[in-house]
Amino acid sequence: MSEFMIRRFFQSAIVILAMSAIVFFGVNVVGDPVDMLINPEADQADIEATIRALGLDRPIGEQYLFFLKGIWVGDFGKSFIFGQPALQLILQRMPATMELAFAALFLSIVIGIPLGLFAGLRPESRVSKGIMAGSIMGFSLPTFWVGLMMIIIFAVELGWLPSTGRGDTATFLGITSSLFTLDGLSHICLPAFNLALLKISLVIRLTRAGTREAVHQDYIKFARAKGLSDRRIIGVHLLKNILIPVVTVIGLEFGSLIAFSVVTETIFAWPGMGKLLIESILVLDRPVIVAYLMIIVALFVFINLAVDIVYSLLDPRVRLRDQGA
Repeated sequence: MSEFMIRRFFQSAIVILAMSAIVFFGVNVVGDPVDMLINPEADQADIEATIRALGLDRPIGEQYLFFLKGIWVGDFGKSFIFGQPALQLILQRMPATMELAFAALFLSIVIGIPLGLFAGLRPESRVSKGIMAGSIMGFSLPTFWVGLMMIIIFAVELGWLPSTGRGDTATFLGITSSLFTLDGLSHICLPAFNLALLKISLVIRLTRAGTREAVHQDYIKFARAKGLSDRRIIGVHLLKNILIPVVTVIGLEFGSLIAFSVVTETIFAWPGMGKLLIESILVLDRPVIVAYLMIIVALFVFINLAVDIVYSLLDPRVRLRDQGA
C-alpha cells in the first residue's frame, strides 16, 4: 500500500509541475494587461514604469521561475487590479464556491442514487422510463438556459425563491456559511440544483447500469436463495458493489463542480471563485487567473489521488494491478 501511495504522490507532483508551465505560459501570451491598467493618454515613461512595476519587463522564462519560487511559499503574486495577493482574493471567494459545490454534490447523491437504483431494479416500469428520459434531458439542456428558466419560473413568476446573491451567513464550529441560515438556504436552492442537474443525470445512469449488471450476479442470486430480505440485499450486497464506480465518478465530478461553476455563479450572481475568474479575465488580471487555474489543477490532482486511494481500499485488485505494471 505504501509503494502504491508513493507512486501516486510522485505522479501527482509531476502533473502539477507540468500544468504550472502550461497555465503560466498559456495565460501570459494572451493580451497585454498594461493596456487595461494605464490611461490611453499616458506617455512612454509611464508605460515603462507600469511594466517594471508589474514585473513584465523580465524575460518570460525568468518570470516563470520567479512564479515557481513564489508558489513554493504560497505566493501567487499580486492582483494587477486590486493590489492584493491573488491567493488571498481567491480564498475570500472560495467558501461560497465550496458550499455551492457541496450542495450540488449532495443533491446529486441523494437524488441520483435512489432514482438510479429504482430504474435499475424496475427497468420496464413507466416511472423508470420517465426517470431515464429525464436524465437524457439533464444531459442535453444547456446549463445557462436552465438557470435562466429557473430564475424566470421560480423567482420572477412564482416568487418562491431569490434569484441572486448568497444570502445571510452564520458561523458554526468556526465555519461561516449560508447553509446555516434559512435565508442562505433559500438563496442556494436554485444555483445548487442548476449546477447539480448534469451530475444527477450522470449518477442516475451510472447507478442504473451498475444495478442492471449486479442483479444478475451469482452473489445476488445466492443472497435471495438464502432468504435475505430485499432491503438487505439492496442495501448491503448490491449497493456496496455498485458504489465502486459511483464513488470514482462522484469524486472526479466534485472537482468539475468547482471548476465549471463559472456559468452558474455568473447567472445567479453567486460571489464565488468562478465569478471572480470572469471579472479577472475581462481585465486581464493575470495573477488572479493563474492562481485560480493552479488551485483548480491542484484540486483535481488531489481528488484523483484521494479517489485512487479510496478505490484501492474498496477493491484491492487495483493495488495488485498497479504493482504488476
